[in-house]
Amino acid sequence: MSTIIAGHFQLQDEIADARLALLGAGFAAARISSFYVNPPGQHDVHELGGDHDKSPGAKESDEGVVKGGATGAVAGAVVGSATIPIAGPVGPVVGALVGAHVGSLYSLHKMKEAGEPDEDGSNVRPPRKSGMLIAVAVDDAAQADQAVAILRRLNAHDIERAEGSISGGDWRDFDPNSLPLLL
Repeated sequence: MSTIIAGHFQLQDEIADARLALLGAGFAAARISSFYVNPPGQHDVHELGGDHDKSPGAKESDEGVVKGGATGAVAGAVVGSATIPIAGPVGPVVGALVGAHVGSLYSLHKMKEAGEPDEDGSNVRPPRKSGMLIAVAVDDAAQADQAVAILRRLNAHDIERAEGSISGGDWRDFDPNSLPLLL
């Protein structure tokens, strides 16, 4: 494992320029990797597609739907009881069904978006953006500073630091779902 400095660019030509600048600064070609990062959710990690078996923002959705449905059913049954003189014994049943449905839908507002902090304050870093990425493995702090300076000079966006292995020009242990540590 080594420290990796990576920067995002919009165009392949910018990646080519960055590769030439890194090579010109003495970085080995085998320790430079460039590739396209797909948008979040489109990395096809699972057999059926996608990045997760369940939406990251929907961790508590099952529990929320049950709570919302139960609360709505009770409220609907109470309101339906008031309609017994008009609707007969069907009123509370229909009220409970409608209330359960509305309550379960209302509970979905508790879902969070990607990058939004969890209730415990974790996950405060935004997810990695899609686009062209160039990465270089560095041996020490001086090389890291040099790589960052080159990427900044070339107007790289979202320069990040990571740990991993680049060999033969391939960042083999790159995880597109990891949260980047931006510099």
